[in-house]
Amino acid sequence: DTMGPVNLRAEEEAAELERQIQGMQAEKDDLVQAIARLRQGISSLNREGRERLAAAFETVNKHFQELFVRLFGGGRAHLSLAAVEEGKDDPLEAGLEVMASPPGKKLQTLSLLSGGEQALTALSLLFAVFLTNPAPICVLDEVDAPLDDANVGRFCDLVAEISRTVGTRFLVITHHPLTMARMDRLFGVTMAERGVSQLVSVDLARAEQLREAV
Repeated sequence: DTMGPVNLRAEEEAAELERQIQGMQAEKDDLVQAIARLRQGISSLNREGRERLAAAFETVNKHFQELFVRLFGGGRAHLSLAAVEEGKDDPLEAGLEVMASPPGKKLQTLSLLSGGEQALTALSLLFAVFLTNPAPICVLDEVDAPLDDANVGRFCDLVAEISRTVGTRFLVITHHPLTMARMDRLFGVTMAERGVSQLVSVDLARAEQLREAV
């Protein structure tokens, strides 16, 4: 009487619970296998990512060294991967250090250079990445603003060469007269009347042809 009535369905309930346990165990095995496959896939992707990063880094670094010398008229520079934490040398978790030595200066990090030198070094790195994977169109917004006339000339020479060899069309937003004089076509906005803006276009290449014909 103290134990209560006998459960006549105990055997059936035990069998049902056993089936539930077996189903949960099967789901657990599937999850373990899925986790293993996922970890294997991540490992494979990381391995391929490291290989691609190493190859791309070498290519970009080579372009950067060459372009730096061209834009500065000398000096030397290189890129390096810096470990974020001591003891970790995984390139996927590494930071990027830009070491540059303009003509007459010692090798130092980008942050220690002057404003104009930083801009020119950044342009070298920008074009180094661009040459690694060129695009049909490139927009440059006031990148020549901090440069002096000599460096603007080198910058324009480089843009003209890339446009000629790679076939990229450059859209340069600038206020520098030397840069504007080196472009094939100019677009500007003028205000002939107060509050009335007008777009002006000048084909410099065509203008030079007409001048030579005259």
